[in-house]
Amino acid sequence: MKSLYNSILPIAIGYYFNILSIFSKQVVAHQAYTLFCTPRKGRILPMQVQFLEEAKKEVVTIGDMNVQTYHWDGEKETILLLHGWESNSFRWRNLIGYLKREGFRVLAFDAPAHGHSSGSLFNVIRYTECTQTIVTRYNPDYIIGHSVGGMTAVYHQYRFPGNSLKKVISIGAPAEFSDVMKRYQEILGFNDQVLTALDAYYKKHFGFGIDDFTTAEYAKSITIPGLLIHDELDLVAPFLASQKVHAHWNNSRLIKTKGLGHSMHQEQVNEQIIDFLKS
Repeated sequence: MKSLYNSILPIAIGYYFNILSIFSKQVVAHQAYTLFCTPRKGRILPMQVQFLEEAKKEVVTIGDMNVQTYHWDGEKETILLLHGWESNSFRWRNLIGYLKREGFRVLAFDAPAHGHSSGSLFNVIRYTECTQTIVTRYNPDYIIGHSVGGMTAVYHQYRFPGNSLKKVISIGAPAEFSDVMKRYQEILGFNDQVLTALDAYYKKHFGFGIDDFTTAEYAKSITIPGLLIHDELDLVAPFLASQKVHAHWNNSRLIKTKGLGHSMHQEQVNEQIIDFLKS
C-alpha cells in the first residue's frame, strides 16, 4: 500500500501543477520551487548519533540558519566535507576514518534543512552561502563534496576564488541544473508550461535561468587542482556530468569507476581521495 501511495502521489502533484499553471504561473512556480527544495529526509537518525557525538560541535548562525558543524582533531591540514541531498554529516563516516588515520583535521557541517541544522528549504545557493561562511571562519585547506555537495564545492570555488582552499574533490556530482530539473519534471510528470514558469522564477529570484547554471562552465575559471570521481553506471547523477566539468577544468583529474553506485563509500574511492590529498 505504501509503495502504491508513493507511486501515485508524484503523478497527482504533477497533475495539480498542470492545472494550477493555467490559472497562475507565479503561484505554480512558487509551489513547484518550494516542493523541489524541501528535503523529505536527511535529519539525524538514532543510529547515527553516537558517531557524530564523538566530534567537537559548534553551531554557526548564517543568515536565518543555525548550522551544525562537527570537528575531528588532527595535526595536518583541514578538510571540509559537504554531503549531498537528503543526507547529513554522518555519510562521511568511512572517509573520516581514513582522514583521521592520516592525521588530517576534519570539518563537516549539516546543510540547511538537513541533520541538526535549521531550516526547511535547501538549494545550492543557500548551501554555497553556508560554505563560504564556514570557509572564511575555519580556513580549510581542501574541500570534498558528494553529489549536490560536489556541485556546491565547484560552484563555491567559482563564486569565491582566492580563499584558503588548495584542492577541490567532487564525487558523483551533477553539473547541469537543467538535468536535475528535467529529472524533477519526469518524476512528477508536469508539463513544459510549469517548467517555463519555474525558469522565470529562478531568473527573478536568483538571477539565472535553469539552463544557465552549469558547473561545467564555472570550472573554466578554477585554477586550483581538482579531482572528479564518478561511476559510469551512476543512476542519480550521469557520468557525463563529471566528463563535462573535467573537459573545462584545466587542472583537474577524472577517475571513472564501474559498479560502485552513487554513494561511493568504497575503500578504493577513499584511498584515491587520500592519494590525491597527499600528492
